[in-house]
Amino acid sequence: MSKPQYLSVLFFLSLGLISTLPISTVNAQSESISNNSKTEPLPLDILKEFTDAFGSIKTDYVEKVDDKTILKNAIKGMMSGLDPHSSYLDEKSFKHLKEGTTGEFGGLGIEVSMEDGLIKVISPIDDTPAQRAGIQPGDLIFRIDDKSVKEMELDDAVKMMRGKPGTEIKLAIIREGVDKPITVTLKRAVIKVKSVKFRLLEENFGYVRISSFQSRTSEQLKKALKSLVKENKKQSLKGLILDLRNNPGGVLNASVDVTDVFLDNGLIVYTQGRIKDSELRFSASRGDALKGAPIVVLVNVGSASASEIVAGALQDHRRAIIMGASTFGKGSVQTIKPLTRKTAIKLTTALYYTPSGRSIQAEGIVPDIKLANVSLEAKEKNLFSQIKESDLKGHLEHKKGKASSNKSNKSPHNSKKTSDNNSGDAEDDNEPRDYALHEALNLLKGLNILGAKKTTK
Repeated sequence: MSKPQYLSVLFFLSLGLISTLPISTVNAQSESISNNSKTEPLPLDILKEFTDAFGSIKTDYVEKVDDKTILKNAIKGMMSGLDPHSSYLDEKSFKHLKEGTTGEFGGLGIEVSMEDGLIKVISPIDDTPAQRAGIQPGDLIFRIDDKSVKEMELDDAVKMMRGKPGTEIKLAIIREGVDKPITVTLKRAVIKVKSVKFRLLEENFGYVRISSFQSRTSEQLKKALKSLVKENKKQSLKGLILDLRNNPGGVLNASVDVTDVFLDNGLIVYTQGRIKDSELRFSASRGDALKGAPIVVLVNVGSASASEIVAGALQDHRRAIIMGASTFGKGSVQTIKPLTRKTAIKLTTALYYTPSGRSIQAEGIVPDIKLANVSLEAKEKNLFSQIKESDLKGHLEHKKGKASSNKSNKSPHNSKKTSDNNSGDAEDDNEPRDYALHEALNLLKGLNILGAKKTTK
């Protein structure tokens, strides 16, 4: 086939593609197409380059390649030249995407993106091979089973990491602060993501962990809050820690519904893009399930996308204190546009904005209280305790003052069971402790004490 014929075929394919788009999509884009056509004529010189390359592959490449493969590779290249989150989804990738949003899929349990030709870990998912193996947000994977990932397509790398449950895979990673590369061997598994976990840290203070945002996450959250109240002797909680660390995101509507659980009203998030259909606004309407009780939201660099929407909205409405490290900064909206029944493209079509108009993209959510990435360990028991006033010979005995003689001297500081004796959080416990969680609980207690004093006055 001559080169002019290739150009004709390409033009025909282009017309065929546009005609098969949904009518709503064509209408939404028609204005931008007609406006741009006046100033940006069809780049025939680039189209000629494409057809020349197509012809050379067909006639000169060392092995025979069929037209379908060349054109599919052209689509992949077209998508990879955009942003890291736009991609072509072949039959297997499209299927995996659907599985991932429903909560069960096979693989390692790791959310990744591309950075400088390497695979960057956004976040490991709770209770998965990746999390149990110690994979951390920010890790750079440069080899998968001794095969370099340099310049590899992200989808191809993801396919390599997926596989039959029970089979092993070896990852070579680079970690900030570690001099030598780290090699980790993991065993693939069917990933069943439990979106919401919860427990009562101690009396009146609850903890909810959301590991990802799925279609039923808000329902699970509401059930968790009811269970916490029931466990708290049917008394309302005086504070809640919402843990969004290492939460890579998920379904947009799920993040909106989760935020709605904690707000009486007001804007949650809005999106803006080039086409009219990309401009959306989501607002709260269901009422605050905690009735104003203080919330501390824990975030880190592994908190991305939907997690940032929740944190940003609660921060803007001054409904929660955000604590931890600055988040990942994925503030873009991806739309899945099916090409056939089995293939699609994932295309970035808009950006997220918090209620106050802040863009999340490449900035993330900056916490109100920043915490260092450290862990806590209790001191070893000292055989010799420090000397106190009561140990001194001839010390004066403790006596109650007149003002408090008829009172039980109860205060938020003097509960019959202190926090140090609950939830395995005792001072003599030698297990490493979660520093961020520890600080968040202390903050909630402080807010509760302050609130109690104001009420007393």
